[in-house]
Amino acid sequence: MSGKESLLVVEDDQVLADLLWRNLRKLQYTVIDIVLSGEEALKKARETRPDLVLMDIRLGGKMTGIETADFMRLKFDIPVVYVTAYSDKETLDKVKRTEPYGYILKPFETKELQIAIEMALYKYKIEKKLRDREAWFSTTLKSIGDAVISTNKAGQITFLNPVAEALTGWTLEEVRGKHIDDVITIICGVTRKRLTSPINSVISRNAVFNYNNPKILISKFGNEIHIDDTWAPIHNDAKGEVNGIVLVFRDITQRKQMEEDVQKNQKIESIGLLAGGIAHDFNNRLSVILGNAQLAKLNYEKGKDISKYLENIEKSTDLAATLTQQLLTFSKGGEPVKKVCDIKDLIRETANLSLSGANERCLFNIAFNLHPVNVDKGQISQVINNIVLNADQAMPDGGDIFINAENIRIDGDSALRSLTPGNYVKIEIIDQGIGIPPDKLNKIFDPYFTTKQKGSGLGLSVAYSIVRKHGGIITVESEQGIGSTFIIYIPAVEEKVKEAEKEKEKAFRGAGKILVMDDEELVLQMVGDILKGVGYEIELATDGSVVLEQYKGAKQAGNPFDVVLLDLTVPGGMGGKETVQRLKEIDPQVKAIVSSGYSNDPIMANYKEYGISGVIAKPYRIVELCKTLKDVVEN
Repeated sequence: MSGKESLLVVEDDQVLADLLWRNLRKLQYTVIDIVLSGEEALKKARETRPDLVLMDIRLGGKMTGIETADFMRLKFDIPVVYVTAYSDKETLDKVKRTEPYGYILKPFETKELQIAIEMALYKYKIEKKLRDREAWFSTTLKSIGDAVISTNKAGQITFLNPVAEALTGWTLEEVRGKHIDDVITIICGVTRKRLTSPINSVISRNAVFNYNNPKILISKFGNEIHIDDTWAPIHNDAKGEVNGIVLVFRDITQRKQMEEDVQKNQKIESIGLLAGGIAHDFNNRLSVILGNAQLAKLNYEKGKDISKYLENIEKSTDLAATLTQQLLTFSKGGEPVKKVCDIKDLIRETANLSLSGANERCLFNIAFNLHPVNVDKGQISQVINNIVLNADQAMPDGGDIFINAENIRIDGDSALRSLTPGNYVKIEIIDQGIGIPPDKLNKIFDPYFTTKQKGSGLGLSVAYSIVRKHGGIITVESEQGIGSTFIIYIPAVEEKVKEAEKEKEKAFRGAGKILVMDDEELVLQMVGDILKGVGYEIELATDGSVVLEQYKGAKQAGNPFDVVLLDLTVPGGMGGKETVQRLKEIDPQVKAIVSSGYSNDPIMANYKEYGISGVIAKPYRIVELCKTLKDVVEN
């Protein structure tokens, strides 16, 4: 040390006090004072703040040296070295509890005194630096807006800042020393499966880790909080080794809600752009249906074969139904409602729908063996629609849009490091448009950014958000004057698509008594004629209240209905959902089938939860209706 350190001596033996004073002067230390009691020592320490105190254990007065040293440490943060003749275990145990910086046994040599003092001062200096540094870090981490959790190498929690405490519901006192996996619950926002902390991966690779999929933090109280997170190694400054990890995350729940609101607003804009083309295509379908119906009527009156006209009506009706189904699918919003599906037809149908009435055309090159994917068909349809519309608007003079789809394997050393290794479906949408300037290429997925005079700048931002929710990414390559290529990567799944049975185009013969309810008279009459024609006994109703009366009457008469077929929506009346609930009061074993033109109604997807035996979406073929009825009657 420099020799300028100031010392306070607490010794009630005058001879030893003088000896200490002479030795300290000889070693060039500044002796502030020599006091005889603990009370005097505390008073002097408060006034002078010495760098070190040499403390006798047994003192005259009310306070012992141990009590004085403990108070000195806690109140003034002054290091203490004991100078004493006592070395028994009991005394040493009491001494250790006060965390002294040294211990000198009487009698001692001057060199021993010097070494003890130098070591105490050095140790105190190092510890103070560490404490100051920890205090600085603690203050900094407590003041930032992100949640911070640190652990040691074993994954045991060592620190939570106030934001982390607020979001998780845990306090540092509750979780200190516990493993992070026993405290912090994070689930995948896509699969809702629990994610294990990547501590081992962070430590072994000595690298920052981010979960690719959307994440949800489940708090101590069961609250769900959408988060962005980063896991990073903590290094030992001296050796550079990893001795722990730090988890930093932030609450993005409000941001996600805003993204969903933007997505919904953008759908309205996109549907507006589609309206002209949709009206064009739908009117074409209606023209074919109406024209062939009139031709069938004329030729029937002349006794001629009308089967070809009826086939044309059937084909055009199928196309019109596909068009309306695409619109319903596209209009879905919110969190992805996923289903394993074959994406080939979705790509073709959406792209062609997006270009309805446009001069451009789509050319497809889609692999026959394309992997199944687990997606929300409505949202992925919106992604393809947005990018195809973007391509259309980038080609004011017309052109072709090329859409390729293939299977691809992403490995850990791939350039697409943000993707979890595995199998993906890769979709390329290539236009021959004006291209994107290089200085704007990295901004095109930003909300409200657009290079076009018309448009909100939300389409590509929404597409990017949707694909990320599905665990994939969108990239873009572009050259001015040549065109742009948007590449979509969507995770593939091993689960097979549930193929609907391919039934022959013939009606099922059936037997039983059916009560049919629909508010549309023409639909009601048509269904009645179909079911009578295949062998069922039929009664008709136009409202749920009428159904209740007829069902109750038939049951009391001993001639109950086998199945009730109900329209889900009856404007101004009792629809299928309420009718089924009321029917169950009459007959808990009632077999009910609901039918609706709204195929994306939650009841259609989860009908069993409402006590419904089966569903069928309008428009339907005779074979579909009869098969559904036969399944419900027999089961």
